[in-house]
Amino acid sequence: MSNEHTPLITSGVCGLNVTAAVCGTDADPTQESSSGTPNQNPRKLNTFFGVMVPTVLSMFSIVLFLRTGFVVGHAGLLQALLMVVVAYTIISLTILSICAISTNGAIQGGGAYYMISRSLGPEFGGSIGLMFFLAKIFACGGYVLGLVEVLLVFCFTIYIFFPLNDLLHLLYPIMLYSAVILLLCLLVCLVGAHIYSRTAFVILLVVTVSLLSVFISSVAVKPQEFIITHHGPSSSFFPPFSLAGYSLDYSTNSVMSFATVFAVMFTSCTGIMAGANMSGELKNPSVAIPKGTIIAVSYTFIVYVLLFLMISATCDRTLLIQDYGFLQRINLWPPFVTIGIYCASLSAAMCAMIGASRILHALALDHLFGLPLAPAAITSASGNPWVAVLFTWGLTQCVVFAGELNVIAGLVTVFYLLAYAAVDLACLALEWASAPNFRPTFQLFSWHTCLLGIVSCLAMMFVINPVYSSGSIVLLLLLLLFLHYRSPTSSWGYISQALIFHQVRKYLLMLDVRKDHVKFWRPQVLLMVANPRSSSQLILFVNQLKKGGLYVLGHVQLGDLDTLPSDPVQQQYNFWMSLVDKLGVKAFVDLTLSPTVRQGTQHLLRITGLGGMKPNMLILGFYDSCTPEDFLLQDSAFCDTAVERGGEDEFNFGVDLPSLQAHFPPVRDAESPRWLAPEEYVGIISDAIKMNKSVCLGRYFFQLEGEDKDSKVDGSERIIDVWPLNLLQPGSRDYEDVCSLFLLQMACVLNMSNKWRHAKMRIFLNVGTASSDQGWMVNEEAFRELLRKLRIRASIKIVPWDSVVQHHTPTAEPAQAPSKSFLSAVNHMLMEHSSQATVRFLYLPQPPSQRSQSQVFLAQLEAVTNELGPTLLIHGVTPVTYTDL
Repeated sequence: MSNEHTPLITSGVCGLNVTAAVCGTDADPTQESSSGTPNQNPRKLNTFFGVMVPTVLSMFSIVLFLRTGFVVGHAGLLQALLMVVVAYTIISLTILSICAISTNGAIQGGGAYYMISRSLGPEFGGSIGLMFFLAKIFACGGYVLGLVEVLLVFCFTIYIFFPLNDLLHLLYPIMLYSAVILLLCLLVCLVGAHIYSRTAFVILLVVTVSLLSVFISSVAVKPQEFIITHHGPSSSFFPPFSLAGYSLDYSTNSVMSFATVFAVMFTSCTGIMAGANMSGELKNPSVAIPKGTIIAVSYTFIVYVLLFLMISATCDRTLLIQDYGFLQRINLWPPFVTIGIYCASLSAAMCAMIGASRILHALALDHLFGLPLAPAAITSASGNPWVAVLFTWGLTQCVVFAGELNVIAGLVTVFYLLAYAAVDLACLALEWASAPNFRPTFQLFSWHTCLLGIVSCLAMMFVINPVYSSGSIVLLLLLLLFLHYRSPTSSWGYISQALIFHQVRKYLLMLDVRKDHVKFWRPQVLLMVANPRSSSQLILFVNQLKKGGLYVLGHVQLGDLDTLPSDPVQQQYNFWMSLVDKLGVKAFVDLTLSPTVRQGTQHLLRITGLGGMKPNMLILGFYDSCTPEDFLLQDSAFCDTAVERGGEDEFNFGVDLPSLQAHFPPVRDAESPRWLAPEEYVGIISDAIKMNKSVCLGRYFFQLEGEDKDSKVDGSERIIDVWPLNLLQPGSRDYEDVCSLFLLQMACVLNMSNKWRHAKMRIFLNVGTASSDQGWMVNEEAFRELLRKLRIRASIKIVPWDSVVQHHTPTAEPAQAPSKSFLSAVNHMLMEHSSQATVRFLYLPQPPSQRSQSQVFLAQLEAVTNELGPTLLIHGVTPVTYTDL
């Protein structure tokens, strides 16, 4: 797990670099601290001190002493017990997910944030982590303010013999008390988590003694009567199984309901992650977190049930509803309860502060939010993140200065529930992904419990406060978009990839090639690329030609694996994938090692793709003597200025721009030897046709402009020319053969793409007009009817080519090469009619079967397309058009 703190990004929000001493690439809690002293092992806490104690105190807090009577008084015993059972059922589902994730590998610091980010990825983990951090900040401020209010109301009014008004006049600012209490929490947290755990243990002992005094008082204290200023005298009898009696709450002056009382009750259940947040200080978090959390939650559940039973059996409903501090009145010695309230609130505040600081420290180590959080990565010699503690203390102090926190109390609970739902979602995703490495030692969970936990947490959010719930989800989405826009990459693994793999595999099995039908045909392209420096424009063009089909960039690395120590192809995938990202094309990459290019192309044609997603078309660059240009030196995306514009090179999975430029060899010059002989090139074409793959040859596409991802071209000024006749065989006048229709279909597909949608499409029909036979007019009408049936919108141009055909000398042997004058005349005709076209589609004849005719065949193609501009020669072998519905 040494790579679990790999930096996600190296620049902050402001685009400034952060020094290595703060959050450089080697930042880690196990490395040297900023003071230069080697860190000691910060993992010192066991299950009891590290998990059980903080979890119990967080779940008790101030609610235990000041809100249990409120819940039982309004809801009655039966509904109060129902609330406890429902609340603990919800959090128990989340606890099962926490136990599963925490026992599936080593857990570092950060608790819930660490679990979520390492399971769902940096975007979701960072968003939930920041919201969880803010929730703990506000919760800490709420605990402190609650403690101050209790301090003023109970302590000074009962046990101090000075007039209360004088005391309030002298010590009026609540912020002063809050600042003192926060300073005490800060000092404890600065010393370290081990001091906090010991302090928390002492507090737990005090709270336990206070609880025991409450239970003993229920038996030892005789029946009493009290004067309630809000409602009048009350009796001391409360029916044990009384029904609910929701009434007016004297503190808020509003009528209570099941939802409002349950929301108050549920705030006592939001501390289940207190132990998990201490994961960075635990000796063995994978054992301590599940064991300690389950024991702590079970203990608090028993305490709440017993307390509800005791209160309902001994106290009058009016007393419970009208006096939240009634436990002091009925206690053997009232200071027991007062001290318990102080200790519970103080421990909850310290637990929230130290938990928030650990989450902030983990966020800083991962560099998710860059420069603003960078200093929080600094630790002391003992491994304590003291800067993160100071950050947390400062933000909590700001919250306390804001004063009244009743309004945001519901927001805190909503944030907690959202974090719990995210933990359930992380566990659910891991379970659904069915990854072999997801083998938690804790097995008491299933995807059903995870899904039920998510639904329960989300439902509880909206029960507590629909407005806050909606707002928190909107905030989560905004943070997700922000982190996604920054495109952080990591070595953590992406659960989305595992889920996508799982679903794609399932749907690929359902994609049955036996059910293929021509009306659902789409191009699935394998584009062979020798060097992307000279082929990038063709790569961009084919991206427009794929029409939602499979698009694969293929490359053959010459070599023999028997003579090499390792496969050199595997190391190249990252560079090719970075090239795809830079070009902005939606393509896969498939590389192979072979002694010859022809043999490697055969490999790729056979094995590329899966099931029904396999290439049905091979596209090659043209074989000619032109000196290629280096596109990578011309495109701004591959220049150094791209770093200044967006800094995108930081997110290419370890492939920066200089290494990408250096990986691909320079373009071939005029003197450089070719890797591919003409016979081998023509042999590749023949092989593809034999394998029932259509073939396209692209020439002059380095002249095509406006295909890059930043181009705003809409195609309104573009022209697509189609010559569906086999121009090298004038005797053929079949415009409806498979290859001609394939040409029309490919031109139509291009015309449907974004950058060619508004392009003008022209189809040229070559006719002989010298004879008195007017059959060409009939053929023209038949062709127009064919276009109408195929729903192809194009203008038809009639091109008389008697002057061209006269240069052709018919021979008895079909393999006889056309004369140079005929080829020149065809080229002149194309130049005359298609000189203004943006791209041209021509008929590619069948390659010769004899190896000796390969150079002649290439010379014919070169002569016909000489200086034409971007041209695609196509030979289709399968029917691709359909006229019926």
